[in-house]
Amino acid sequence: MDFIGLSEGLQQLPAPLFYVGATVLLLVSLLILRVASNHMTFKAPPVYEPIPFVGGLIKFVQGPMRLMSDGYRSKGEVFTVPLAHKKMTFLLGPHVSAHFFKANDDEMSQQEVYEFNVPTFGKGVVFDVDHKVRAEQFQFFAAALKTAKLHTYVPYFVSEATEFFGKWDQQGVVELQTELSHLIILTASRTLMGREVRENMFRQVTDLYHDLDMGMLPISVMFPYLPIEAHRKRDRAREELSKIFAKVIQARKASGAQENDLLQHFIESRYRTVYNGRMTNEEEITGFLIATLFAGQHTSSITSSWTGYFMMTHKEKWMKPAIEEQKRLMREHGEELSVEVLNKMEVLHAIITEALRLFPPLIMLLRKAKTSFSVTTSKGQQYVVPKGHIIFASPAFSHRLAGVFERPDEFEPDRFQAPREEDKRRPFSFIGFGAGRHGCMGSNFAYLQIKTIWSVMLRNFDFEMVDPFPQAQYNSLVVGPGPCRVKYMRRKLKV
Repeated sequence: MDFIGLSEGLQQLPAPLFYVGATVLLLVSLLILRVASNHMTFKAPPVYEPIPFVGGLIKFVQGPMRLMSDGYRSKGEVFTVPLAHKKMTFLLGPHVSAHFFKANDDEMSQQEVYEFNVPTFGKGVVFDVDHKVRAEQFQFFAAALKTAKLHTYVPYFVSEATEFFGKWDQQGVVELQTELSHLIILTASRTLMGREVRENMFRQVTDLYHDLDMGMLPISVMFPYLPIEAHRKRDRAREELSKIFAKVIQARKASGAQENDLLQHFIESRYRTVYNGRMTNEEEITGFLIATLFAGQHTSSITSSWTGYFMMTHKEKWMKPAIEEQKRLMREHGEELSVEVLNKMEVLHAIITEALRLFPPLIMLLRKAKTSFSVTTSKGQQYVVPKGHIIFASPAFSHRLAGVFERPDEFEPDRFQAPREEDKRRPFSFIGFGAGRHGCMGSNFAYLQIKTIWSVMLRNFDFEMVDPFPQAQYNSLVVGPGPCRVKYMRRKLKV
């Protein structure tokens, strides 16, 4: 429509007709704009606000899964929850989460939303630095977790697991996650924190790490410096760990020892484009070690436990094939457990992945939108998420969506094997280790660690559940199973 021509034509009319014509033109213009706006994509996500101002906070503290479930049921895959002065937007499912995983740090930032980790990890590392420094620090982690390095870690996994299970009786009953948590702390102390910690300070460091861990609560996400006892113990533990690692680092540097562990790698790391190319300092190294331990310990111990519970619950269908796989590899390679042998365990790999799909330890991933961006739901609805919103993606919730995986609540490891390969149908369907630009760099480390542990267990023990299948503890920041005892009986696997 030629609005300029119409307006010029109106100006030639007598005054009464001019006003009538202008009014009609204005009404027509408003009608056209309204119709057009219904077809425009610049539409903010629907708002889910159970109780004005504080409703989101109450449900968030009670458990994010409840908040996501209620919001999804009410509003769908995309919705915004007002939280006091902040706006939280949830992107649930692969159709709406591509930008979350693909965007760079100038578009979707980690720093602001993960600042609650600073009291635990320490100042000057990871989420207490700008993205240029953080990118260099992440390169330190990436280099330490390359395949060549993993080859040096696996023998430590094997020796720690063999020694640990060698102390079990001929038969007995154990709380499985407690046992596996102890073992994984042992392997972590040797491969990550170093021989000195493993041999001389293991109990002291483990107790301090426990206090750090207990200081990471759901309320800590919103109020990391809240003056509560858990935070005070966290801060004291962080200070003591800093003193311990300073002494270990100084002693190792003075001795000139060259160890195959993450500590050695961090000691030798040097910045390339920031800080004038200096070496890492003691406080940074301590922060790197704590961050690595936090990233790996929970994922491995929790996923190892779920892996066992599922195999024991599906003995014929999944534990038996996992044992047969061990027999085949023992016929081919003897007792050897190397990177090459562990990588051939396709059945065990699928079981671990399915356990991680159903019960990922990290139920939420966070970013802050530095720019506005658009999303399109599986039903074709289009929304623009405004700049400044806190953005949530959820492995735990998205993995259970019927449109993403078939029979999503069922344990079916073959969904990750040919010909099903459901995780490959749409990008970002499986996000158990995150995805995209900030996918977990330690995923290979975790798989090798868990495969080693369960290889040693399957080769030496039979297992059966004593308690009912455990419930996930969704009221925790890192979600694991509730207490569950299993019975073990020692035996030697016959090949």
